[in-house]
Amino acid sequence: MGAKSEARDVAPPDEPAAPPAVLAHGGKVLPAVTVDTYNEELRDEEGFVGDRASRRAFRAILADWRDRLRERGDDPFGDLPTEEITKSKLDKMLASADPVSAGLVHTVVEEFAGELATVVRRFLRLPSWKGTQRIVIGGGMIASRIGELAMGRASIMLAADGVTIELVAIQNHPDEAGLIGAVHLAPSWVMAGHDAILAVDIGGTNVRAGVVELNAGKRGEIKEADVWKRQHWRHADDGPERDEAIEKIGAMINKLIERAEDEKIKLAPFMGIGCPGLIDDHGFILKGGQNLPGNWEGRDFSLAAALSAHLPKVGGHDVFILIHNDAVVQGLSEVPNMKDVEHWGVMTIGTGLGNARFTNRE
Repeated sequence: MGAKSEARDVAPPDEPAAPPAVLAHGGKVLPAVTVDTYNEELRDEEGFVGDRASRRAFRAILADWRDRLRERGDDPFGDLPTEEITKSKLDKMLASADPVSAGLVHTVVEEFAGELATVVRRFLRLPSWKGTQRIVIGGGMIASRIGELAMGRASIMLAADGVTIELVAIQNHPDEAGLIGAVHLAPSWVMAGHDAILAVDIGGTNVRAGVVELNAGKRGEIKEADVWKRQHWRHADDGPERDEAIEKIGAMINKLIERAEDEKIKLAPFMGIGCPGLIDDHGFILKGGQNLPGNWEGRDFSLAAALSAHLPKVGGHDVFILIHNDAVVQGLSEVPNMKDVEHWGVMTIGTGLGNARFTNRE
C-alpha cells in the first residue's frame, strides 16, 4: 500500500491550559484530566481514516467475504441479510465446530483488526497524540468476543511493527460507560450532598439516559460510580425529526426523575450529556452531528435549551446541563483506572470512530 496524504480537522486548540473559572460545555480542562484533543477527523483519499475501524466497516468486510463464499455456495449465513447478523451470532459461529463458519468469522476479525491497527498508527503520528501510553477501546462491539479478538490481534500487529502502545477494553459495559463518564464532567462541589446525577448518551443509532449513583468517598472523589437505572431508545429505527427526538429524550429523563424520587434517591440538579461532534463552550454542535436525527449542527440550535424545556425542577432547582463529545464522556468513565499512566486515549467503535486523548491532572 502506497503512502497516503492526510488532512485533519483539529478539535480544541493546543495552547497551555488553565483551570476554568466556570463550568463550560466541551471543556478542555476537567477536574481529573485535560482533554488534549477529541473528534480528530483524519482524512486520506479514501475518506475519513476512522471510518475504517467503525461498525459499518466491520459489516462491509463481512459482506465482502460472504459474497466470495456465496460464489462457491458456502455462505454459512444463507440468505440472512448482513445487517441482521448480531454480535452474539458471530460469537457463536466463531466457536462453531464447522470450520468454514468459524473460519469466516476469524477471517473477518483478522481483516478488521488490520484496519484498527492502521487507524491507531495514524492517530499516534499526530502531535496531539504523541506520547500516548494506553488506548481504551470502547463502543458496543468491544463487549463481544469478536471485538475482544480484534483488539487483541491489533495489539499484536502493532507490537510486531515496533509500536509501543497498550490497547485495553473499556471496563464498564459500553452501554453504561457513556453515562458513568458524566460524573467526571463537573467538580465535586456540584454533586456535594447528593446521591446521583442524570446522564444522557446520544449516539448516531441509540440514545441512553440514566441515573448514575456517585458512591463518593469521604473526600468527594468518585471511584465507584455506577448506573442505577437507565432507559434505551434506538432512534435509528424510528427516524424522528429533531424536535420529536428531543421530546422523546425529555420523556425518558422525566421517567428517571420520577423513579429516583419514588426511591428517595437525592438527585443533584445536574445532567451530563455526551453527544457526537465538536462542542463549543456554548454547547453548540459545530460539526460531526451528521448521524443525529435531524439537523443538530450550528449556532441556531441549543441542545441544552431545547432539552431544558422538557425537564422539571430537581430539588427546587433548574437542571444544569453540561455537554461534551460522546467519546470524551465515555473515556472519562476510565478515569479511576488510569492513575498509572499520564497520557491516554479512547477510541469508540460505533457508527463512526469516536476518539479523544487525555492527560491526567495532578
